[in-house]
Amino acid sequence: MGPEAPVNFGFGGGATSTLLHPFVLVAMIIALVMIFVAPRRYISIPFLLVIFLCSLGQQIYVGGLHFYVLRILVMAGLVRLVSAKFASSGGLFSGGFDWVDKLFIMWICFRCAAGILLNDAAAGAINYQVSYLMDALGGYLFLRYLIRDEEDIVRVVKVFAALTFIFALTMTNEKLHHQNIFGYLGAVPVVPAVREGSVRAQAAFAHPILAGAFGVALIPLFWWLWSSGKAKTAGVLGFCGSLGMMMTSASSTPLMAFLAAAAGWAAWSIRSKMRIIRWGFVVMLIALHLVMKAPVWFLIARADLIAGSSGYHRALLIDLCIRHFSDWWLIGTNAAGSWDWDMWDTSNQFVQEAESGGLLTFICFVMIVARSFNKLGKARKLIQNDPQQERFMWFLAVALFTNCVLFFGISYFDHTKIMWFSLLAIVAAATAPILASQTSNEPIPEKYPIPLKPAFRTPKLVRVARESSTSKAFQSNGRLLP
Repeated sequence: MGPEAPVNFGFGGGATSTLLHPFVLVAMIIALVMIFVAPRRYISIPFLLVIFLCSLGQQIYVGGLHFYVLRILVMAGLVRLVSAKFASSGGLFSGGFDWVDKLFIMWICFRCAAGILLNDAAAGAINYQVSYLMDALGGYLFLRYLIRDEEDIVRVVKVFAALTFIFALTMTNEKLHHQNIFGYLGAVPVVPAVREGSVRAQAAFAHPILAGAFGVALIPLFWWLWSSGKAKTAGVLGFCGSLGMMMTSASSTPLMAFLAAAAGWAAWSIRSKMRIIRWGFVVMLIALHLVMKAPVWFLIARADLIAGSSGYHRALLIDLCIRHFSDWWLIGTNAAGSWDWDMWDTSNQFVQEAESGGLLTFICFVMIVARSFNKLGKARKLIQNDPQQERFMWFLAVALFTNCVLFFGISYFDHTKIMWFSLLAIVAAATAPILASQTSNEPIPEKYPIPLKPAFRTPKLVRVARESSTSKAFQSNGRLLP
């Protein structure tokens, strides 16, 4: 490990006493009560508000165990999830348990098992990995339970819009007055960091880049709120909040992701040619790799949009990860910090997955992203006769793309990962009824907890073809012929 690595970089670090502000305690208790007694559709509001407005370091420390606010709420959510399973004969997730859910479970299990093996099954490693599994898997499954239909999606996106607007206001104050009000709750500094003379606001997040990434990753969803008329005011507030978070974080990664989101939306008019564009982009990268003096990923080093940005560090992370494949492919590695200066700082989600869990973990993570894109692509093609819903699928795909760009500049190591899990749950809820209509001639069975609302109606082409017993456009299994 490099000489500049923090002393609590590995497992076993962190606070050794309870750190829980009275305000946070009251908010957490209210959220816990709501999780157990409120109707399912309203639980996402207190759950997300408390998790994001209370910094990750807020915790109750008991016998060497860290019960963070996020972890306590997730544990309560799992209790609600289990009780709902026994109280209802129907399914808990929109679309049932699909391939992304299975890949998610494999990803987190491979990663945690590798972490334990990598550290010789030390007690601290087991404690850390089991806790991480509970946070990630529990949080994801609970969000899948909470987000089932378009009404739930609109509600969750409106909560995120409110959060980004609040964070933008506090980060602007942080930028102007060098004072982070979330620092008075503990766990994050009151005085923000300064780089090249520019204040880097971070609000309740663990790092300024994560604050900017949170805002930018949600911009496509706010565009959808506004353009669809679902909640124009919330969409405008969320968009303004996202821009504010991006600018006050003073980081290149969020700015680069914002440009990627804008490019993704601009590609709407050529959406039918995306296959050609994707393969053309791959061919272009291969060609550049052949003619450049350095590997093609060193293009990242030239992305210096903000003074003092560390694009070269990001490029070197990828380069060294590829060159040291033999070190991490099986169960990850603890030796990455010795590869070069500051390599302990894995500011790349893909590199983080490789070094934390090995090749299987990395493949599962990439497949989660790929299968989510695949679902959105299939759903969009099925509803081409409904421009509003087709745009919704496109906005979700742009949101996924924006997160992928962010993954090249930061790993989600704080509660930002809950935003990522929420997006995966939203994609599942939005595509489930559309894809179900593709594979079945019957109405969606009761095990699917969402009805086919007008916003998610079966495409006209599919309905007409099903009603025609003589249609030659369909095979016996209900799929369209080429």
